[in-house]
Amino acid sequence: MWVYEKKLQYPVRVSQCNPRLAKYLIEQYGGADGELAAALRYLNQRYTIPDRIAGLLTDIGTEEFGHLEMIATMVYKLTKDASLEQLREAGLGDHVADHGPALFYHNAAGAPFTATYIQAKGDPITDLYEDIAAEEKARATYQWLIDMSDDPDVNDALRFLREREVVHSQRFREAVEILKQEREQPHIF
Repeated sequence: MWVYEKKLQYPVRVSQCNPRLAKYLIEQYGGADGELAAALRYLNQRYTIPDRIAGLLTDIGTEEFGHLEMIATMVYKLTKDASLEQLREAGLGDHVADHGPALFYHNAAGAPFTATYIQAKGDPITDLYEDIAAEEKARATYQWLIDMSDDPDVNDALRFLREREVVHSQRFREAVEILKQEREQPHIF
């Protein structure tokens, strides 16, 4: 189904061990507006959207999994050399107690991922507006993460992800306009 090239969509580097920044990045791993929620939302909605738009949802949904992989890589690199004390000081003690060094789908506050993050109404325009909102919320979150980070290498990857959210939002807006124009056209039988 896919051709998987064993490299990230964009290079991920970190300047130094920073468990606190990793804790914040977890928001985009398992949070309501994170990459997993987006990927699952779009790959679910594609079944009730017109075929000419479904490919867009498939493409963006699978790209979101690539973004999830980038976030996981950043979190791993930011924590791999951290001591248990550094992890506790960063607010990751509860995570370590539950999951050790493994990633787990939860938000920055530790609330586990839930399927209630995945919205689908079955009306193409409604769902696309939901998708636009999701992309804009993700864009805003990436900006906040950039503002909280002093790591230029992490910020480089975060800027890439933020800009991809902008592109996705634009594509969804274009799809809405296509569907609106089609609804306005008289049907000839």
